Amino acid sequence: MKVMVGGTFDPLHAGHRKLLSRSFELAGPDGEVVIGLTTDEFAGAKVHPVRPYQERLANVASFIRERGYTAAWRVEPLSDRYGSALDADFDILVVSEETFPVAVEINDLRRKRGKRRVDLHEISCVLAEDGRRISSTRICRGEIDRQGRLIR
Repeated sequence: MKVMVGGTFDPLHAGHRKLLSRSFELAGPDGEVVIGLTTDEFAGAKVHPVRPYQERLANVASFIRERGYTAAWRVEPLSDRYGSALDADFDILVVSEETFPVAVEINDLRRKRGKRRVDLHEISCVLAEDGRRISSTRICRGEIDRQGRLIR
């Protein structure tokens, strides 16, 4: 299977790790995962500071290597909400609850372009120990750490 996933991945937290891990699980050991990583310009719209592209790329690559996935993978710059997903030949798009509406939009735009619909796989958000969603914004505010533990 060829799987696509995208994000800013900064800071790389438990929710991001779940998203990436599920992408590799769906691809299978002989599949391929294409990771769209937001460019510095596109990530600049975030409400919290974001590390430079090359640093985020190194963190994602390190996580993948640590997990020992055997599927082929590559990272491509994501300069808008769609990236290459509108025209690429792939099977599954993995998204979070937050980005599921964008995935539906991608399938609609693919159909209008004469491309086949791809399967959408939605990952539920990972909750912090306070029962609220782990997010980069909460981490940057100092509320929680990357695993969702409260910072006291």
